[in-house]
Amino acid sequence: MFIIGYMASGKTTFGRALARRTGMQFIDLDFYIEQRFRKSITDIFSEKGEEEFRRMETEMLREAGEFEGVIVSCGGGTPCFHNNMDYMLSKGDVVWLEASPERITERLMINSSRRPLMRGKTPEEIRMAVDEGLAKRIPFYSKANIRFNGEELEDRRQIDRTVNAFLEKHPLKFCGDKY
Repeated sequence: MFIIGYMASGKTTFGRALARRTGMQFIDLDFYIEQRFRKSITDIFSEKGEEEFRRMETEMLREAGEFEGVIVSCGGGTPCFHNNMDYMLSKGDVVWLEASPERITERLMINSSRRPLMRGKTPEEIRMAVDEGLAKRIPFYSKANIRFNGEELEDRRQIDRTVNAFLEKHPLKFCGDKY
């Protein structure tokens, strides 16, 4: 299973909780890349450029996509390059974790220092960047075969409720069963 969506839509939070609940392995694609290449995503971008980063990302997506029983949380741009969306759909379910521009902006303002593209921006600039980014990426995200609401992932209770609601609509096989 792959989880996609804009930055700060809750992909990692949701994916980690869903994996814990189902006994599946969780892979955050950005972290996977950082571990493999021993560099931060920011450093890879600045040293090699976006084109090379996207090539590396695609290679690592395809590697992780071959594992069984995993939930892969993708970077916000992952579905938008190198036919990655078609690849993910050929391998399993793709969940578009949706969050409103307002919720994404709130989350980015709290954690802007962790997001190089948002660092130093005012709330208005962040919101404008979110609106522009979403407009470019929605055509890719909308190809997902599952759309799910990621608005309520702010505390443990909300996360548990969201995972339960997801599993009610989209039951997964649990650890021991092949997904």
